[in-house]
Amino acid sequence: MGKTLRTIYILGFTLLVASCKESFLDLKPKGRVIVESTNDYDLMLNAAGLATNGVNVSVPMGDEVIAFDDYFSSSDTRGQRLFKWDDVIYDEGIFANEMSTLMANLYTYNKVITEVMDATDGTEAQKKSLLAEAKANRAWTNFMLINMYGKPYQAATAATDPGYPIVTVADVTQTKFTRASVQEMYDFIIKDLTEAIPDLPVTIRTRARMGKTAVEELLGKVYVFMGRFELARTLLDAAVTDLAGTGAGTTLTNMGLYDLNVTMIQGGTWGYNPTVVASTYFNAVPNQGYYTEYIACRQVSTNGWSFNASEFTLSPQAAQLFSSTDKRRNFFTTRPYGVTTAYPLAGALRRNGPLSLQNGITIAELYLLRAECAARLNDTTTAKADLLTLRVKRMSSAEAVVPSGLTQIQLIQFVLDERIREFALQGYRWFDMRRLSVDPLFSSATYTHSLYSATGALSATFTLRPERFTLRFPEAVMALNPGMENNP
Repeated sequence: MGKTLRTIYILGFTLLVASCKESFLDLKPKGRVIVESTNDYDLMLNAAGLATNGVNVSVPMGDEVIAFDDYFSSSDTRGQRLFKWDDVIYDEGIFANEMSTLMANLYTYNKVITEVMDATDGTEAQKKSLLAEAKANRAWTNFMLINMYGKPYQAATAATDPGYPIVTVADVTQTKFTRASVQEMYDFIIKDLTEAIPDLPVTIRTRARMGKTAVEELLGKVYVFMGRFELARTLLDAAVTDLAGTGAGTTLTNMGLYDLNVTMIQGGTWGYNPTVVASTYFNAVPNQGYYTEYIACRQVSTNGWSFNASEFTLSPQAAQLFSSTDKRRNFFTTRPYGVTTAYPLAGALRRNGPLSLQNGITIAELYLLRAECAARLNDTTTAKADLLTLRVKRMSSAEAVVPSGLTQIQLIQFVLDERIREFALQGYRWFDMRRLSVDPLFSSATYTHSLYSATGALSATFTLRPERFTLRFPEAVMALNPGMENNP
């Protein structure tokens, strides 16, 4: 990506250092940021911008989403094209924000990785911990990138499927980049995470920082996306142990699942009022620094599709997945933003909160990932127990119980449906659709989007083609890198 990456690095790092304390900046020589002490590198990883990634590209691509033409036709071009699974998302000369932000963050992580062990002062253990954290963050960034621009992982073809360039240096003058294979990228991600775990603390200072528990969950998720469920389960078991504080140390004392039966009811601790939020939005949940379900916060700080945009809504079919007492349903309303009447299609729901889109590492997903691994390994007891751990915090105790008599495939499907219930219109579903497209149990599934008129009549249907399980590189990137292969 040549000049494109160089431009992204320069702009991104300029913004990053502006968000840090000026005390660690020393321009020697002019025009270069010199970071010297261990504390300087620690502050770099503490920068607010690293926890905000701008990646909401997958929200309109999940099959739980529908649209209404009276709002859809006036929405931004990017969102329309993503919803239609178009080949070209960005016009000539326009760069992808989701790529730009992640690449800017990658510069910071590579700088810490290549330099921190030579930092002045600080102990060896402190330096190794920062090195490990930077590697973990680099792995998370690469995992996002490969799941946007590389094919879904398939062992038989991963070695030849084109992936994403592996960038290991913090050098804005670097001009030659080539796409690594999907296998090479996954191997690189696994290496970073495996090397990071031994030197990371279980106790973290802030939710914006990566600790051992978060990295164990992330590596488990990587293995789930590779279909390696035995390996995944080992890591997820370790994460659950560390989360409970029974491992080598304790995590933050205020980590845990919220009980929405207490927080998301009228008059509850979050101040939920269905009358007030019916045509507006709900944003009274604790912010990222205090939200106890975040193990590592990575988010889109302002996501209109979660509060005041009306073009993308939850389909009636997906809405029916919620049981009658499921308090996650309270994050949705039947009305468009600022409108007093409901959508013209019964069952269509607009997500009306919270304001941010969380796509980092959460306790809820930890239990869902482990439940899926258990179900796939035919451990029904653990799968049901993990599901119940989450569901009892979301609905009544009676409805939280997983139905009896499910076959193995039905139990796996139940977990996948639970992921929709937990993460509806939050961008998770498209990533699940990608991995399921190469899963022998679910590869025959087809995915469609429905566009409805202002009267609720079906006006258009879009079918996801296999090629669009990957995003194409923007033409602006390809123009600067004529030798790089684009996705079809």
